[in-house]
Amino acid sequence: MKRRLYLLMLAGAGLFSCDKDFLQRDPKTSLTEETFFKSVSDLETYSNGFYNFVGANYSDIFSDNIALNTGSSETDNLIRGGITAATVGGWNNWGDLRRINLMLKNVGQATGDPTQIRHFTGIARFFRALFYYDMVKRYGDVPWYSTVLGTGDEKLLYKAKDPRTVVVDSVMKDLEYAVANIQASGTNTRVTRWAALTILARTALHEGTYRKYHTELNLQGTAQAFLERAASASLTIMTDGGFALSADYRGLFTSNNLDANKEVIFLQKNSQSNGIANNTHTVLDWQWALSGQLADEFLMADGTPYTSQANYATKTFVDMFKNRDPRLTETIMSPGFSTTPSTNAPYLIKPGFGGLLQVKFYPRDPSLRGGWNLNYTDLPIYRFGEVLLIHAEAKAELGTLTQSDLDKTVGLLRTRVGMPKLDLAAANAAPDAYLAVAYPGVTGANKGVILEIRRERRVELACEGFRYDDLFRWKAGKLLEKNSQGIYVPALGALDVTGDGVEDIAILEAQGKEEPLASVPEAIRAKLVKYYLTEGSFYLSNGTSGKILFTKDKSQPRQFVEPKYYARPIPLQQLVLNPNLIQPSGWE
Repeated sequence: MKRRLYLLMLAGAGLFSCDKDFLQRDPKTSLTEETFFKSVSDLETYSNGFYNFVGANYSDIFSDNIALNTGSSETDNLIRGGITAATVGGWNNWGDLRRINLMLKNVGQATGDPTQIRHFTGIARFFRALFYYDMVKRYGDVPWYSTVLGTGDEKLLYKAKDPRTVVVDSVMKDLEYAVANIQASGTNTRVTRWAALTILARTALHEGTYRKYHTELNLQGTAQAFLERAASASLTIMTDGGFALSADYRGLFTSNNLDANKEVIFLQKNSQSNGIANNTHTVLDWQWALSGQLADEFLMADGTPYTSQANYATKTFVDMFKNRDPRLTETIMSPGFSTTPSTNAPYLIKPGFGGLLQVKFYPRDPSLRGGWNLNYTDLPIYRFGEVLLIHAEAKAELGTLTQSDLDKTVGLLRTRVGMPKLDLAAANAAPDAYLAVAYPGVTGANKGVILEIRRERRVELACEGFRYDDLFRWKAGKLLEKNSQGIYVPALGALDVTGDGVEDIAILEAQGKEEPLASVPEAIRAKLVKYYLTEGSFYLSNGTSGKILFTKDKSQPRQFVEPKYYARPIPLQQLVLNPNLIQPSGWE
């Protein structure tokens, strides 16, 4: 019975068991492989279902960019020792692969324009590459299937895992086919050649850096080819794609119409008239806030590190935003931020989350946020800003980066927000000490500029879902061990958090202990929103002053076990169903 269940898991998806938006019709006769896949139109209709496999990210929930997350998180469970083969999820999305392989099996039946047939074949192979590289990032070695499996294919169904090198080579072949055959023209709501090139560049950068820094794989000698492909693919987009940075950084994440935006390569389109919406209003003060570690990496307005100031760690909430990279206030809620333009009433921080609330992706226009899953802002899935960072990092890792390369990548990103450009010689002459401690694996002549490019990725792409993958490919998972920090609190008592010089909240030891408020005028004291350390969710690093820290990190200490935690275990029941599977290293 167990073996039968495993067969059904892989092969049980029917021909058209797709998402509800696929083929919204009730045919009088059943559609089969023999009657479908006959035309270009059939291929297009079927491949439209693949778009449900991708979507925009608008948080960094699984990374050190988050201070506190009150929702569920597999990564949080992992670093607190709560993940085992018996408790982990995953390994259950093979039906998506089967849908893709089903089309690739039958595409030869289609008649029509060969260019169009190759285009939609490329679309299918693009999505297969996405599926498999996600599996590689999660498990390392996985079984590669390029055919549709039936219940009689027991040898394939019960095969062992294929090596990472074999699977990644197949992923790259799929992406190269996609780049060569998917049409360049089209809207940014559909996969074009430029979207395929973006994922080719992203995958090549990820794999190249992963192999370089994860020396336990003994694949360092193969990293260069991937880095070179990341550099060349990104350069093709830069020179031939017709893309450009938007002048409006905020608008990339809060606009209701990005159709014509030259920075957006691939878009999640939302529309009130079409009843398609997102849930981005939840980024502000729902289940998470951003970390002090993220805030500290934003530069000063003059391009110098914030962390090079002697008193950076003791700056108050109001002072920490002064003279900083403008992207800080576009990412983290600054003093005086208001969600109600009609009244301009400032929104108050909540110390229980650390005080650093996310505003990136928050719809500023109240008419675009209507409640749960009723926000109508467009969301970029792939954007040109990432491509520039891929190019800079790949060339820096290769040792071929020039000042000209920096100027047309990181330089453009910084110029957009009025920040000074990055100087290659200066960065390498004096690598930032704060970043060097965070990334001890970075060495060599380009150490300084690699560190600065990592800073730029963290700042520019914050809350877009990249940070977790970046930590893993750089072998920097140990950063997840560090206890998250919130704002600095100079003393128990009243605090001004709106920047108008009037106190708005108070942090006190316990109810009834209001001595720190004795000098606060009664009119102000009556309006204070009070928080008490005895409530138990947070504490101050020095007892009655210091950084906000979280009691969860005391009761459930963090630990990141290298290299074990760079992969997830396969759920135990899957090893029972297929005894030829073995766990990733460390999970045996």
